[in-house]
Order: sequence, then structure tokens, then C-alpha cells
Amino acid sequence: MIMKLVIDSGNTLVKLAVFNGSQIVELLKTPDLSIQTIAQLLDKYKNINSAIFSSVRENTQELENFLDQKVHFISLDGKTLLPYKNNYTTPETLGKDRIAAVAGAQNLFPTNNVLVIDAGTSITYDLLTSDGEYMGGGISPGMQMRFDALNTFTSKLPLIKAEYDKDIALIGNSTSKAILSGVQNGVLQEVDGIIEEYKADFSPLKIVICGGDNKYFDKYLKNNIFAAPNLVLQGLIKILQFNENI
Repeated sequence: MIMKLVIDSGNTLVKLAVFNGSQIVELLKTPDLSIQTIAQLLDKYKNINSAIFSSVRENTQELENFLDQKVHFISLDGKTLLPYKNNYTTPETLGKDRIAAVAGAQNLFPTNNVLVIDAGTSITYDLLTSDGEYMGGGISPGMQMRFDALNTFTSKLPLIKAEYDKDIALIGNSTSKAILSGVQNGVLQEVDGIIEEYKADFSPLKIVICGGDNKYFDKYLKNNIFAAPNLVLQGLIKILQFNENI
């Protein structure tokens, strides 16, 4: 039974997934990535024969060299062959998580127009057409980034944390509640509004959401969406398998 290792090193969290086919056998989450962690997984699953590594972080060459010595290895970048046509005019600047999330969405809905929303540090919007063409999208500040900005760029506004598990009143009767209303109600209106714009031009449209804040948006958005918390990992395994089958 041949297995694959997928590593997604994001801004705040590293995910390591061992795949058997398209199924995740084991999933590890850690704030930092070390050679020791990778070595332990390779030792535990001795039938891992290939790996794909996606990282937004710098200084990963030692990790990549280790993987390259142990298994057939792909480091995702703007030159990696993809299972869809990439129409982005600057592919070298396209975020690796966006590349992978689109591949994951294509795997879920291979014959549909799909809007991928990644609600993490930033909120990104990416459109894949029903004929397999990636068109691009948009980038805006994530929810916590908005709270941070209000605190950082003003002299008196406090730093507020998002409240994910309840409806936020439209009218805040204190400064803290007003910030919660402005950020959380505002971001919901933004995302719902952008979805409606895409639906007007690319109907019928599937909407897939991932990222650290995906549960909040899945609960409170007015539009019908499909939450896929492991979308980037599923996209990375699809890209790895696509390259192995060329």
C-alpha cells in the first residue's frame, strides 16, 4: 500500500498529512516544522514513496533537501505543472495556498464553476471555470487582521478578538462591541456581496470555503457554501498525483 506525504506550511500553522489514495490516514498540526517531525512520519509509514511541500515561509532549503534525499519530492512553486490551466499573468507571485486550494476545489467539483474562498490570515477569492481555467480573484484582509489594524493604526481603540460562536449585534453599545460589529458584520457583508457578484457572472456557481475562519463563515453567511477545512491538503495531493502520472 503506497502512501504519500503532504506538507502545507502556512503563516501560522504547519499541517502534515499522510495520504492513502485520496484519504487522509494521519494529520499532524504544529506551529513549526522540523526534520525530526518529518523523519518520524517517514519511519512510521515506511511505504511513503513521494511527497509534496508547500510553504509560505522562508529558509526551508534544509527541509527540502532532507525530503529530496528520502522520497520522490515536489516543492510547489509557480512552475509546477497543474491539473488546470493557470491564466494568472504573474504565476510566480500566486500564493501556493491559492494554487493548491483551486486544485482541491477542482477535485470536488470537476465540471462546475467554483469560487474558492480561503478565510485565513487574508481572505482570498479564486475562480475556476467549468472548463478548468483558473481566472484569478481577489485578496482582502482576514478578520483578525482587521481587528489588529484598528488597534495598531489608532491611538485608543483596543485590540479585540473575534467572537465566533454568536450573532454580533448590528448596533454596538460600547467601543468593544462597536468594533465587533464593524469587523464581523462588515466582513460577512463583504463576502456575501462578492459571492453575489461572482454568481451574476458565472452562474451556476459552487462556493467552497476553507481556512482557519471557515466555520464562522459557514455558519453565518447567507449564501449556500461548502466548507472544506482540508481543501489545501486535498489540492496538494491532487497536484502530486497529477505530476506523477504525466
